[in-house]
Amino acid sequence: MTSAMPQTSTRTKGAASGAKAGDKDFVTRLADVGEEALHRLSELPGGKRALTAVNDLRSRVDELGKKVRGIDALEARVAKLEKQVAELKKAAPARRSTRRKPSA
Repeated sequence: MTSAMPQTSTRTKGAASGAKAGDKDFVTRLADVGEEALHRLSELPGGKRALTAVNDLRSRVDELGKKVRGIDALEARVAKLEKQVAELKKAAPARRSTRRKPSA
């Protein structure tokens, strides 16, 4: 959704470039705070084990994502094989299961 509020262009080029530099500073500060929080978490009792579990979870989710992406190709192959089997059933001649009497 977009807001219906009109944008005013009262900024000068210097102010706009200053806002972009401020954004970079904000992102850098946010990254630094995140790194500091992870460091503090690892210092807590059981923190290293928790971080290891989170990293293991991330790798498992990545592996699962790769496997799930392959499901579409498998479904297409199964559909193709089912179609071939159906065609083979139609093309096969009907066999009679009655036995012939031996001629004496």
